[in-house]
Amino acid sequence: MTMISRVFGFIRDMVTATLFGASAQFDAFSIAFRIPNLMRRLFAEGSFSQAFVPVLSEYQKTKSREEVQQFINSMSGTLGAALLIVTLLGIMAAPWIVSLFAPGFAGSGDRFDLAVTMLRITFPYLMLISLTAFSGAVLNTYSRFWVAAFTPVFLNVVMIAAAIWLAPHFAKPIIGLAWGVFIAGVIQLLFQWPFLRNLRLLPRPRIHFHDPGVMRVLKLMVPALFGVSVGQINLMIDSMFASLLVIGSVSWLYYSDRLMEFPLGVFGVAISTVILPHLSRHHAAQSEESFSLTLDWALRAVLLVGIPAGVVLAVMAGPMLSTLFQYGRFDGHSVLMAQKSLSAFALGIAPFMLVKVLAAGFYAKQDLRTPVRIAVIAMITNTILNIILIWPLAHAGIALSTSLAALVNTGCLLYYLRQRGFYHPREGWRLFSLRLILANSVLAIWLWIGAGDITAWIASRASWRIEHLAFLLASAVLVYFAMLWLSGVRLHHLLMPQRQELTS
Repeated sequence: MTMISRVFGFIRDMVTATLFGASAQFDAFSIAFRIPNLMRRLFAEGSFSQAFVPVLSEYQKTKSREEVQQFINSMSGTLGAALLIVTLLGIMAAPWIVSLFAPGFAGSGDRFDLAVTMLRITFPYLMLISLTAFSGAVLNTYSRFWVAAFTPVFLNVVMIAAAIWLAPHFAKPIIGLAWGVFIAGVIQLLFQWPFLRNLRLLPRPRIHFHDPGVMRVLKLMVPALFGVSVGQINLMIDSMFASLLVIGSVSWLYYSDRLMEFPLGVFGVAISTVILPHLSRHHAAQSEESFSLTLDWALRAVLLVGIPAGVVLAVMAGPMLSTLFQYGRFDGHSVLMAQKSLSAFALGIAPFMLVKVLAAGFYAKQDLRTPVRIAVIAMITNTILNIILIWPLAHAGIALSTSLAALVNTGCLLYYLRQRGFYHPREGWRLFSLRLILANSVLAIWLWIGAGDITAWIASRASWRIEHLAFLLASAVLVYFAMLWLSGVRLHHLLMPQRQELTS
């Protein structure tokens, strides 16, 4: 379901790139959409979900259905009231919020005013999608996983429809896209209600801050909020710096970030999701050897996917951007500019994936402080590097700073895992590393020769670009895995430790 959502997300980006390009209008929309989206990640899918799901799971196992329903009613009413207040304040304070997130817009007149107008339209999305996340958390607790996973598809579909059919009816068409975000929030929330009704858990909201379950969730949210906020502050800092650059910089970073998020969102999240329950069970059973073996397997799995993903995006940045987005108002110049930031982001793909796995090692040990402290160090590193690199490298410097900060985060997490004895690398890492270097070196050379000059891609027709990109990506998969096989990697090397024992 996540893969389906990502595919529709690519189609959405292709449509918006064609219709709006890397323009001042799209810069303004990027900020207006990013602000409620950042707050959604911070509250709804971040601290709230981490606090709410364990409490609801406990209620499900230890309380009666009536008590579960009362808790859901109190939580939905309390959450809804808080979100309504935040939404109203956000709409009223839109000019100050835009000035905070995009200080470079303040002197640009139309871009600032347009961002404020669209933020007032998109800010209610925070309330709608947070309530959607609340509904999804209930459904996930009752093993209806596909519903919450499929829900984001509606955002992409509605935004595509808004860009094509709604936007032309506005004097400034980009405003139609902002209304598309609002409409998508309503549809996403309504989509989940029938499934809650089938479970007989559709909320009947009531405000009750003193409900024992609500109070427990609020207490758990405080440390979780601090931990999640570090990453979101990083993104806010990047947006602030990007707004100080030339028009189009925010858009170039947006499109390159979207391509970078694909392997990270699909593979990085998948692997970290798989190992966390395994690590937690090994910790509960006090099986330190199994804990370390599982962590070791996850690190190797991430490197097997993350390094070639980074190689492909670094070498093929221009051809991929040209093929996916170079239509309509997204011209060759935009391809060249976005290519610079995507190549810089590519360096951080493997580190970003490793951070998710290494942090899971601490979460399984119920140590939340260490990864938060390390994340603060990474945030400070990112800010300092932004200041240093933004002047010689412009928007690409922001992307490079993000990647280098991820490397720092990875190094610190690995250091403390080993220092505290949580992780002991098993034998074979030297040979495994040599095999990876060989396979990825051949992959990089193959793609570099096949890609050729970016100007040829920019000048060619769309059908030629699509055919050549499809061939190069398909051949890249074959070349990479063929080199791994020739160097001695076999299927049983890729299995988790428990499966290896069974197959042997």
